[in-house]
Amino acid sequence: MQKNLNDIIPPSRRRAMEGSENAPAYTSSAVPPPPVSFERPAYARPIASRPKRSFPVGTAVVAAIVILGSIGALFAFSGAEVKVTATENQTAVAGEFLATGSSGDLPFEILTVEKVASVEVESEGTETVNQSAQGTLTIENKQTVPQQLIKNTRFETPDGLIFRIRDSVTVPAAKGGAPGTLVTTVYADATGESYNVAATTFTLPGLKGGATFTLVTARSAEAMKGGFAGPRPSIKAATRDAKAQEIRTKLGSDIEAAITEAVPEGYILVPGGSRVTYEPQPDQAAAGNSVQISEKAIASIVVFPKEALARSIAYQVVGSYSGQPITIEDASGLTLTPVGDLPVPGTEEFAFSLAGNTKVLWSVDPAKIASAVAGKTSAQAETVLAGYPEVERAALVLRPFWNRSFPADPAKIDVKVENAPKAK
Repeated sequence: MQKNLNDIIPPSRRRAMEGSENAPAYTSSAVPPPPVSFERPAYARPIASRPKRSFPVGTAVVAAIVILGSIGALFAFSGAEVKVTATENQTAVAGEFLATGSSGDLPFEILTVEKVASVEVESEGTETVNQSAQGTLTIENKQTVPQQLIKNTRFETPDGLIFRIRDSVTVPAAKGGAPGTLVTTVYADATGESYNVAATTFTLPGLKGGATFTLVTARSAEAMKGGFAGPRPSIKAATRDAKAQEIRTKLGSDIEAAITEAVPEGYILVPGGSRVTYEPQPDQAAAGNSVQISEKAIASIVVFPKEALARSIAYQVVGSYSGQPITIEDASGLTLTPVGDLPVPGTEEFAFSLAGNTKVLWSVDPAKIASAVAGKTSAQAETVLAGYPEVERAALVLRPFWNRSFPADPAKIDVKVENAPKAK
């Protein structure tokens, strides 16, 4: 069968074509339809070719510097550190103790502290006075045995003036190459201002003829005072007593501060271990027709080495204690009660009781800890330190983080004790 053009045109297209044949044709006078313009969509605009990027050398260099710097910092701050918290025991104490004067497990020392205060009072009259000078001497004993001096022992100045003590005393023996010393008050053998001598040296005439004469001497640190003979301004006894009480009230705080300051480094004073006495000093004439009233506070104190006292307490109350280094920093919670009275210089034994609460602090030797962990891993070091009763806890630090063992050389290990004892 022969096919024509209509046979291959789709029906829909054929109908549109047939309709167009019946439409009126445009004449020359008709306005032709405007030309169709096509707007190119934005996305269809030609894209400029992008330049080819080069390798970011600068960025790579900066990154390399940062990485190398970080690695360098890790090595720069590398190291090994052990932070130790020393063991502390809060303890209740109630027991008897015996201290010895120069040696033994619990030695003690006796110190003397003095303070003088004065006030001037308007005179209330005059009086005729025959008064002896007095002052303080420090007696020195270079012998290896104590020296007893009886009541009224004489002390002589280079000019031949005589002063005496009014009570017997015992001067401690020399120890560690240092002479034993004793502070005491002496009184002039006669009245008058001639005995108000400046600070000087003294010998003991009663010891002449033997080696002791050169081994036991004395010296004063300030002038003797109070020597007077003749009329001078005076005050009534009631006035003097009232003023003396005012002076002693002021002296009380001064002497307490002086006691605290006098405790040597490494020693401790327990409350109850001191005694303060007051001595009236001779009245003196002052300017403007007034009278100078003076009082002296004398404190005798007993101190113990911190470690020795801590050991004695720990043996009584800390069950795990077996002689390791230990100390006590604060005794304010304890009370010392002497058996009898506080010791005087020359006393060899001192019995007392302690009651109250305190804290004993175990001493940590950094060199010992460093040697113990040297060359060990963190786990091994923790196991070793667990066996040290003086170590309550320890923090182990190894840098850089990939280090797994402490250096074999203990000198390269930094040991820090978080609660180390104070210097004094």
